[in-house]
Amino acid sequence: MADRRVTLLFAGITGFTVLILVFIIGHVMINGLPGLALPFLLESPREMGRTGGVFPAIVGTVLLTGIALVIAAPVGILTAVYLTEYTRDTWLPRIVRFGTESLAGIPSIIFGLFGFLFFVIYLNLGWSVLSGALTLSAMILPTIVRTSEEAIRAVPEAYREVSFALGSTRWQTVTSVVLPSAKPGIVTGVILAIGRAIGETAAVIFTAGSSLRLPRTLLDSTRTLPVHFYILAREGISLENAYTTAAVLIILILAINTAAYAIMDRLTEKEG
Repeated sequence: MADRRVTLLFAGITGFTVLILVFIIGHVMINGLPGLALPFLLESPREMGRTGGVFPAIVGTVLLTGIALVIAAPVGILTAVYLTEYTRDTWLPRIVRFGTESLAGIPSIIFGLFGFLFFVIYLNLGWSVLSGALTLSAMILPTIVRTSEEAIRAVPEAYREVSFALGSTRWQTVTSVVLPSAKPGIVTGVILAIGRAIGETAAVIFTAGSSLRLPRTLLDSTRTLPVHFYILAREGISLENAYTTAAVLIILILAINTAAYAIMDRLTEKEG
């Protein structure tokens, strides 16, 4: 009887969580999809976003997220490999873990202030794609490090022992045995990092700016979809376009996550 009550309680909590998710996404889609059309995706904003589309914002979102991922993913994964395969439980890995866990809990606006002071002003990069991407890479780095470390730790020790018994070096064991076995967990961490980077607003406003123009170089200012949505809604420019922008953002995140999981499944099947 007690087990049944606990099961019903957990089912109710799960159902409530799913209901909230469906309500939020449904509300945005109901209000945003009517305004979604091809011109909206391919045109630049006009009249401060009151009319026109969101093409520069889509390009800015993809650029910032892609560059941040190219920077943070290799550094995060290699850091996780070093912590799990090349060090013992001494003061150095403890400091690194403490640092990554502390960074993961810092509000995004603090990252934005750091990026503004260091990248925009001190390095004189200005409000640009590069400043925003570097700031986002610092934000998502802790997520990639921690999830990759846990995924690598989950690989059975017997896999390593067999590899060493066959004469493999530690690096060969890491690249041929450990990382392929930990790939699903690592990819999950990267997907979580992508979701955080795409949805970021505060840090991007401070570092990448909010230009409505299409960026031509990495030193040009840009505007992402979350920033565009925030400005349209906050300043009351166009609530209709704000909902449509939010719908585009949700569709983009779902598409990226679906594609990432599909690629991961295909790679897993090939290795299997």
